[in-house]
Amino acid sequence: MTTSPASSANPELVERVARNLSALLARVASSGRDPNGVRIVAVTKTFGLDAVRAAAANGLGHVGENYVEELETKVAQSRELDLAWYFLGTLQSNKIARAAAVADVLCTVSRVKELERLAGGATRPVLYVQVDYTGGATRNGALAGEVPGLVARARALELDVRGLMTVAAPDAVAARRAFGALAALRDDLGLVECSMGMSDDLEVACEMGTSELRIGRALFGERVGARAP
Repeated sequence: MTTSPASSANPELVERVARNLSALLARVASSGRDPNGVRIVAVTKTFGLDAVRAAAANGLGHVGENYVEELETKVAQSRELDLAWYFLGTLQSNKIARAAAVADVLCTVSRVKELERLAGGATRPVLYVQVDYTGGATRNGALAGEVPGLVARARALELDVRGLMTVAAPDAVAARRAFGALAALRDDLGLVECSMGMSDDLEVACEMGTSELRIGRALFGERVGARAP
């Protein structure tokens, strides 16, 4: 752990993230939530190590990545920083062990076979179950009706399942409905964390009771050729 992450960060990027973070926290406050009560996970996928260091320099100690290879590289290159790493991408069977070895939190568990692989592995990160409320064939996540069984199985395997995660549809009405359902399901299952809300829908997520926001674009700017969280 370094005492001054800013010393190795790009000063211009640090300043830009500081401005964006201030605006982001104002948006959280405008929703009626205390910004100190909502965790910000800085999503640095494709932005490079400079973004990780700029986030750390601004006091953002929770960082998310979507690709195992990128996660491994950034973890290895930033060991001097005191960071908690979140894996936000789809869990591929042949990469589960690799993701678990470097992530502190796996946010996208959605199948029993993933739980069983994790239970048999050498490392056991904190788990969130991803829930899909969109019904999209390409969307990762378990159906809401499957979640109680997944959580029960995780607990039986003595895995640390701590929360739920969802990615809402772009429609604001559908997002509000999904976020409300996720928060209620979290409470019904006695879980702690509710990870919902990104750059475009964070106010709704805050209003509906999220415990953390996954923010990329609102902190670091646009990604070329990709829709940022």
